[in-house]
Amino acid sequence: CTNFASQCIFAGTGRMNYTPTFGWYYISSGQKAPAWTGVEYLKNFLVRDMPSPGPVAEVTKELSIAKPGDVIQLLFTGDVFQHSPVVVCTDGSGDPSRIWVAAHSNDADCRPLDTYVYQNYRVLHILGYYD
Repeated sequence: CTNFASQCIFAGTGRMNYTPTFGWYYISSGQKAPAWTGVEYLKNFLVRDMPSPGPVAEVTKELSIAKPGDVIQLLFTGDVFQHSPVVVCTDGSGDPSRIWVAAHSNDADCRPLDTYVYQNYRVLHILGYYD
């Protein structure tokens, strides 16, 4: 799922960060950063403190600011987030039934957020990118 989210973010920003281990890049299935495919790693990369090449985001619980291209990470069980669907449409109300997402783990497009059974969520609101 996070690989799909990363591809979507890359399609919008066109920037990768080739820093070994802590960057955000995909060259091949054997050459990719943990942040490209790992839920927690993606969040950590996007909200990094120091500016470096690649996309940047803020974490929020405010569903009303979610926009197409943002990622809503879901926690199903335990204390580690496990899923990263991408917002494709929203009416801006913050109502989970009015936020539609796409994902690839189980192919979904325009799936209402409220059809997932989750314990917690966080919005990775994409702010742009650093060159």
